[in-house]
Amino acid sequence: MAGKVTFFDSSTSFSSNRNPQGFQPASPDIPRFSPLAKARHELDGSAQAQDQISRCFNKLRSLRPSDSATLKTELNLLFDQLISENYSTGNHDNIQPEVVCEMLMHASRLVPLSQEHLIIKLCQLIHQLLNQLQVIVDEHTLDVLVSYCSRALRTCSSWTHPEVLLALSSLVYGNGSRCHRHLPELLGPSGILVSYGDPSQPDIELRRSAVHCIANLCLSVPGQPYLEEPYKGVCYGILLRTLQSPKPPDVEDIIFCTLLQSALKGMQYFLNGGKWKGVPNQDLGTLLAVLKRFMFYGLPGISVEMPQVLYPAPLPQYETVPAAKPEPSQDSSVQKKTAGSQQNKKRKSRGKGKKAGAEGKKDGEEGDGDHISGLLKTGGGGVDQSGWSLGSPSVSVTSQSGVTPQLYPSWKKGSSDSEFSDPEGGMQSKIRLYQARVRQSALQCFLAVVKCVEKRILYGYWSSFVPDAPGIGGPPPLTLLTIALKDPSPKVRAGSLQVLSALLEGSRQFLSTAEDTSAPRQAFTPFSATLAAGVRELHRCLLLALVAESSCQTLTQVLKCLAHLVSNVPYNRLRPGLLSPLWKQIRPYVRHRDVNVRVSSLTLFGALVSTQAPLPEIQLLLQQPGSASTLGTPGISTPQELSHNWRLPARRDGEVSSPGVGAEGAPEGPCWLLQLCVSLVTLPREEPYSDSDAGGSSGASLEPSPVRLEALQVLAHLVKGYFSLAQTSLLELGQLSARCLTEQDASVQLHGAKLLEELGTGIIQQYRADANTTPQSAKCVPVVEFWSEVLGGPLISALQNEQHPTLQTSACDTLSSILPQAFSQLPDKTQVLCITILLGLTYSENSLVKAAAVRALGVYILFPCLREDVMFVADTANAILTALDDRSPNVRAKAAWSLGNLTDTLIVNMQSVGLEFQEEFSDMLLLNMLRSATKASGDKDRVKSNAVRALGNLLHFLQPVHLGKPVFEQPLQEAIRALIDTVRGDATMKVRWNACYALGNAFRNHNLPLGSAVWSKEAYSALSHVVTSCKNFKVRIKSAAALSVPSTRDRYGDVHQFAEVWRALAQALEHSEETEDFLEYRYCASLRSQLCRALLHLLSVCQPDDLQALRSSLSDQSRPVLRGFLVHYISDKGASLAAGVDGADEAADHLVPEDGLMVLNETLTRLKGPLEEAVLDSGEDLKTVVGFLEDVVRSFEEIKESDSKDSFLTLSKSSQQKRK
Repeated sequence: MAGKVTFFDSSTSFSSNRNPQGFQPASPDIPRFSPLAKARHELDGSAQAQDQISRCFNKLRSLRPSDSATLKTELNLLFDQLISENYSTGNHDNIQPEVVCEMLMHASRLVPLSQEHLIIKLCQLIHQLLNQLQVIVDEHTLDVLVSYCSRALRTCSSWTHPEVLLALSSLVYGNGSRCHRHLPELLGPSGILVSYGDPSQPDIELRRSAVHCIANLCLSVPGQPYLEEPYKGVCYGILLRTLQSPKPPDVEDIIFCTLLQSALKGMQYFLNGGKWKGVPNQDLGTLLAVLKRFMFYGLPGISVEMPQVLYPAPLPQYETVPAAKPEPSQDSSVQKKTAGSQQNKKRKSRGKGKKAGAEGKKDGEEGDGDHISGLLKTGGGGVDQSGWSLGSPSVSVTSQSGVTPQLYPSWKKGSSDSEFSDPEGGMQSKIRLYQARVRQSALQCFLAVVKCVEKRILYGYWSSFVPDAPGIGGPPPLTLLTIALKDPSPKVRAGSLQVLSALLEGSRQFLSTAEDTSAPRQAFTPFSATLAAGVRELHRCLLLALVAESSCQTLTQVLKCLAHLVSNVPYNRLRPGLLSPLWKQIRPYVRHRDVNVRVSSLTLFGALVSTQAPLPEIQLLLQQPGSASTLGTPGISTPQELSHNWRLPARRDGEVSSPGVGAEGAPEGPCWLLQLCVSLVTLPREEPYSDSDAGGSSGASLEPSPVRLEALQVLAHLVKGYFSLAQTSLLELGQLSARCLTEQDASVQLHGAKLLEELGTGIIQQYRADANTTPQSAKCVPVVEFWSEVLGGPLISALQNEQHPTLQTSACDTLSSILPQAFSQLPDKTQVLCITILLGLTYSENSLVKAAAVRALGVYILFPCLREDVMFVADTANAILTALDDRSPNVRAKAAWSLGNLTDTLIVNMQSVGLEFQEEFSDMLLLNMLRSATKASGDKDRVKSNAVRALGNLLHFLQPVHLGKPVFEQPLQEAIRALIDTVRGDATMKVRWNACYALGNAFRNHNLPLGSAVWSKEAYSALSHVVTSCKNFKVRIKSAAALSVPSTRDRYGDVHQFAEVWRALAQALEHSEETEDFLEYRYCASLRSQLCRALLHLLSVCQPDDLQALRSSLSDQSRPVLRGFLVHYISDKGASLAAGVDGADEAADHLVPEDGLMVLNETLTRLKGPLEEAVLDSGEDLKTVVGFLEDVVRSFEEIKESDSKDSFLTLSKSSQQKRK
């Protein structure tokens, strides 16, 4: 907003409703009006305030410019009275922005530039009104007042300029793009802000005021354009030079901190203005070096010597923490005496709830005694491995204030807080507060860098901010973890964790290269091992931060950061053992007194059970008995947990435990995490919560709603990843979901439905996995019981709840996850009820509900007990066709998917049931399906991909009775034309792949006039073009498979058409290893296998007229290449060429390389037999083809004989060695 301004000495949020210190009226002789006293009643006070302000406004508007002393006196009185008001209270909410803008413009006309005292007061009034009333000035007012301020800066004395710049910063806040007329005067080569903001400016007040204005100019409000170039680059240069310049010797630390804070906030605004562009004057390495320097600014015990530029490299650069002179002996002795007692004292204070430092203060205060790094032990009594030693008096460094404290901060050494009462101690505390705000601003700026710079570029600087390995034998690396572990300010620690979370988010591909399972190399350390060591160090440091943290807000950030880490680390490529310590440490935090900590710990548990599930290490941890008390287990209790133990886990877990037989290798009863989550959802809370729990509970006695929702999400992840452990509690989880569906909270209902869906999906997957081990009837009994209870409960009511369409959508998804074999054993009335509800919901007015219902029908149409029911198939088809005409693309996409499934059912029924089903199915419905699918093939790609699949199935399904009807003639041609156009088009790979598959499916219908129809030539031409030119090899594979589908020679058309197909396949095989995309090489073997199979198929059906075309392609330089590929295909090595093929149908097309030799011999027999007798004029052509095939067979036999000899020699050598 235009009126939101900032103060130099405010917090890093840059938003304040306080009057700035030091900006009082310039004339002390003029009396100031005190603010209005509060009236007895709030209404009366508001009315009096409104009347007072209105009188002042009206009186000011009634004045006219003049040189009289009376006008000057009246303006002084009016300005003083208006400035004295506190406009941030609710008494001034009715002041209209238009009135404020009119009054300020009129006041600027009344105050001439010669009256500098009045200018000071006017600027104060501008700042106060725009800031406290949050006024958005219109463009005309902005132009007038910015012009006025610019003229004042040009003509008035320099002592007025700080106040003028303060008003200017209020005006330009978020209005940089709207000040385009004044930008040359402000930011031009000789601009006011450029000269005042330059590091060479001797007046620090002017300099920080100018930098503050520049920062507000860089702020961009959503919906408005950003600051235009070249002025944006000018701002960046000034801000960067400000951050790079050293502190002048005569400037106070607090003043310099406010300057740095303004510059960092301006840099943050600049970075928020769009994606990072690496222009010559904006080097990312330089900016990151500056930010890293200020991330440690004033941090006790650290003096950073940072390079001017950070370069992207996998290895850390030189960063030193130099040792300074030790402190005087008396301080050293004090430290020796009190270090242990201080640590013990702090360890105790962390468990006292609101008595802890950071938790008992307001948001604007920084805790001095809330974080002692002496707690950072690695477990088992070992010393902290990060390289910091709090008890060593010989390690001391130089701080920003010039003193030389030891690593243990000097202000934490005393036995009481009385030492802070003296002025020096208070000033030092204030300096530390401002330095912490600088560090916080630097971290916020770095967070903006992470968001605006591409991750692939930022990962080059990974080692500069994330530790690679623990520092042993030298100074520790200065990273984000250093701040999270050592900074005394909880807000700064939380900021560093936020940045680390942003870096880790979406880093799965980068971290996927980490690996340390193999034996370590002695010659060199590969990058994968370095990255793996860094991942392990991240786990170690974050665990230390988890144990040592006392601030609830920062503790929440630690848990969130761990969740991001767990979600992106490839644990299957790392040695086991990383997750077990983490698992044990976070168990107590589920019972933490702060609701946000409890929610974050559950989020972390959800990440643990969902990442790369199932992990063997997590499987073992889940199988641990839940009765083991976390308090009695060494190594898992934390300082916070020892005193925050307000819930009794053993009793709660015991209440929900139920007897049962677990899976093989699992303990009896449900796993402890499942028990815990069920208890959090269902059981009442046992003791009062902290203040942050207020208003968070959906019931008077249950857990807060965020905790219950997160527990339900953990259950869903647990069921999805480790269903074998959850299936022992199947009925209990079903009852829990049913209970959730009956509650009033819509979020709880949605999560209950989601849990039901995951249960259904897990049942289906487990049923498929156990298909060959357990009798089908034995497995279905508990599943049928489960679904009978679910469908007899509130799920049906949720499906019919039109007031909550999102719940209806989730309930539809749940209904689609029923095991087909269990559905067939449900009562008939239950089956009919499910089908009827789904058919009705396809006509819902809500698009999400309609899409979910159509998708569920697409699942049901594949059920064996339903797919042969002609009436159900017909009803489903009509519902799907109606949805295909919906306005919502999402509904049409789901309908196209369901139509593809329905046509798959038609093909299955055609093969299993036969003509009976085809005769009962309506011809008009089939015609409508053909037309709708053809129309949908011209839709968006997400609709088109399944529409062309349905077209292929429909063309395969058509029978002579259909093709003989004139009404089918035009739709048939339009359908094939749609497939041809899709194959030739520029759609996505999936769409073209499905189109090629659909054409091959249509070619399987012997009733279609393939070869003689007009469209045959176009279809073969399209497939031939794709098989030779498509960049995607999977599309080429499917087109080659389609070209090998016709079973007889006449279906390939005339000689020219057959020759075109042969040449295309031969050319594609010859160039099968040529590709521009490296990722396509993994499909080269599959492509060659399919091309060889297609060529052999063409040879097996060729006729005498085709030999000339075959000879022309076998007589040139392509002959040895083709021969080599064919020999490789028919050899034993060819059996592996089909690896990597997707889809069952595609795999079936490739599982024939061992039959290639048989096809080749049959072709040779035919060419030398009856076909040779029929050849008269093409003797040379026949000899060339036969000679080529004989060469292939001969080469194959030579390879086979050579392999046999090698095997014999190997066996002989092994037998001789055994005799010896």
